[in-house]
Amino acid sequence: MSRSLTPLTFGLAALLAILAIASLAIGPAPISPWLAAKALVSDQGSASIVVREIRLPRTLLALLVGWIFGLTGASLQGLLRNPLADTAVFGAPQAAALGAVAVLYFGLVGALSWTLPVAAIVGALLSVTLVVTVAGRNATVVVLVLTGLAVGSLAVAGTALAISLSPNPFAVTEIVFWLLGSFEDRSGVHVMLVLPFIVAASLMVLAAAPGLRALALGEETAKSLGVNVPLLRLLIVGGAAIGTGASVAVAGSIGFVGLVAPHLVRPFVGYDPARTLVPAGLTGAVLLLAADCAVRLIPSGVEVKIGVLTALLGVPFFLWVIAKRKAELAETPA
Repeated sequence: MSRSLTPLTFGLAALLAILAIASLAIGPAPISPWLAAKALVSDQGSASIVVREIRLPRTLLALLVGWIFGLTGASLQGLLRNPLADTAVFGAPQAAALGAVAVLYFGLVGALSWTLPVAAIVGALLSVTLVVTVAGRNATVVVLVLTGLAVGSLAVAGTALAISLSPNPFAVTEIVFWLLGSFEDRSGVHVMLVLPFIVAASLMVLAAAPGLRALALGEETAKSLGVNVPLLRLLIVGGAAIGTGASVAVAGSIGFVGLVAPHLVRPFVGYDPARTLVPAGLTGAVLLLAADCAVRLIPSGVEVKIGVLTALLGVPFFLWVIAKRKAELAETPA
């Protein structure tokens, strides 16, 4: 890793550690941060049970899901040379949710089956593939966003149809979870369910990092430098679909983290797409962990869904990026 990235990486890691302790301390039964840290590594009675069995899985999931969203968002923006690229723009979270809902609705698998993230991954992969195919390789940003909006809307409509036709009110509640996103009531089983997929997706995206730097000079230039562009696309698109699908399978549909995180770190890394990846992943983890702490602090009868909060913050940011760069985006192919 470049030496200039070290302070940024360590700073984000330190912030992540602070937020992780805060996440372990915040809840219906508040625990002091010091006690939460002690309960994590030693027996502190009931505090250890609360921290290790209830709050630790939630904290780990927020960290893992935020990391992969930030990482894949940065990789897609580098691949498409498009500041608005994100799996959410491609409708991937909605399609992944539809894949998960479909297998649950038809009773094909249980909520903790390995088939569930696979179904969600297939949904995400189909979404990204469909958007790229319909929009075309030289599509403008407007065409790309409109195509992603159409695919995402179709997936949401399919999920809403499942809600409408479901005869079981408990099934409706479960389906709504996929639409809104939440880390509530997650367990260590969910962590183990998503971990191998996120590790695989991370390795695929990070393996593509050297090629992203060359691709920033143009596709023909990258090919002349020996970059296997089709393989590069496969690694990034496949990694994004695997990471998004697995995350949605355990946390529901959470958008805009992958869009926001790369923009926050890009000024500090010299706008190099390869150097953006790891800091963007850490920033995504910071953002999602902070959002998960926030939803537990908002006074309400029921916990606010984290997907609602990320959308409330992410949509204005999305509009700000469009307004700031609209002249460039109107003419630049995706």
